[in-house]
Amino acid sequence: MKKTLYSLVLNDEVVREVDALAHRMGTNRSNLINQILAEYVNYTTPEQRINQVLSTIEELMAPSRDLVPFFSPNSYTMSLKSSLEYKYRPTVKYEVELYRGVGDSIGELTVLFRTQSMALIQSMTEFFRLWKQLEDAHLKPLTGQSIDYALYDGKFVRSIAVPGKDCTAQELATALSNYITLFDKLLKGYLADRYSPHDIEGAYCSYLNNASIYV
Repeated sequence: MKKTLYSLVLNDEVVREVDALAHRMGTNRSNLINQILAEYVNYTTPEQRINQVLSTIEELMAPSRDLVPFFSPNSYTMSLKSSLEYKYRPTVKYEVELYRGVGDSIGELTVLFRTQSMALIQSMTEFFRLWKQLEDAHLKPLTGQSIDYALYDGKFVRSIAVPGKDCTAQELATALSNYITLFDKLLKGYLADRYSPHDIEGAYCSYLNNASIYV
């Protein structure tokens, strides 16, 4: 959303209170005033929508024993930590970032992992490549959108597709939560040799058949 510089004449005491509140909320004066005015005229800003989506993901994931969410209000990102079912219980972290503007994607999901085990690195790399193949084969025909993927040392990045229909913050948060939960479950199952590539494909297709929003 475009922003323009405006001049306002404000009472000094009001500005001091606004600055103090902005500091407590982890934002700045301009953003806080923008939020206050938007609420007054009943308009949801991109920043407020992002906050609603990420805070709802935190609420949805909080009861989970597998994924532990971390979210700071007024932030564009959040993270979820998960322990892999592997020898020394290494952790993997999912980072969700949402963009203020809408372009080819609405954000990105990053999977971060640290390990010195070459066997684990190889297995996770195999899973990431399998995941991309499945989405190219099954998701792209449904959405017609191109999703960007990148694989670095200890990092797998996937863009988040623009939903094919208008949706509420609750609906988008539920779609993202379901996607991450499925990804985490299948990743763990693959690394533990519980799921074969065929099993993962079947579970992914079942997820697509039941999803109302594709991300």
